Amino acid sequence: MLTVEWSSEFGWEKPHIKPFQNLSLHPASSVLHYGVESSLGVKKPSKALLLVILSPVGPYFSSGSFNPVSLWANPKYVRAWEGGTGDCKMGGNYGASLFAQCEAVEHGCQQVLWLYGKDHQITEVGTMNLFLYWINEDGEEELATPPLDGIILPGVTRQSILELARQWGEFRVTERYLTMGQLTAALEENRVKEMFGSGTACVVCPVSDILYKGKVLHIPTMENGPELTSRILSKLTDIQYGREESAWTVVLS
Repeated sequence: MLTVEWSSEFGWEKPHIKPFQNLSLHPASSVLHYGVESSLGVKKPSKALLLVILSPVGPYFSSGSFNPVSLWANPKYVRAWEGGTGDCKMGGNYGASLFAQCEAVEHGCQQVLWLYGKDHQITEVGTMNLFLYWINEDGEEELATPPLDGIILPGVTRQSILELARQWGEFRVTERYLTMGQLTAALEENRVKEMFGSGTACVVCPVSDILYKGKVLHIPTMENGPELTSRILSKLTDIQYGREESAWTVVLS
């Protein structure tokens, strides 16, 4: 594990790399997610600790590696809103989502698909950004994902997928608003090819079902290969593991 202490007085101090061990914090640490200042109250901390744990990992979801997941979409819960902090990596965005996540599990789903607004805009999943590969309303083959409008997290894997797909130039790639109404209509008209999530932990994860308004919407991701989802996963992992050269990676000798 790597630890680096920071303070408003001295800035970042010398990093330390040591074997994995328990982390000791003062009971009055102001913000357990980042700050370690010994002070009770709601305020910006003057001391913080950056902690990085390096270890092997297994499949992110209990269903296993690259197995499709089911999503629970219920507009009664809202993860973030305009003018909030939904685009920030902070504890408040996760702690408040756990209640809805428990309800998703009770309904037999693995993750929450967060909706927004009266038109039930699709935003992101509890642990992933979301992509829809379909034939859009204009008859175009399109890979679409919700835009960075302050409501969703600007994922690094999300951006990597957008850049890869645009480099391929084989279909339309957009950052656009998508609603459950549009998705439902596309499913009824057999225009949906694949849906998948992206994130640092899962990399790419196919979506098979969405429970929405008491009805299971089946996404034919696995029936369609899933060709694009598998291709993106292979490309990203080849770059990550050095099997393919890329401007994104730097070789250290």
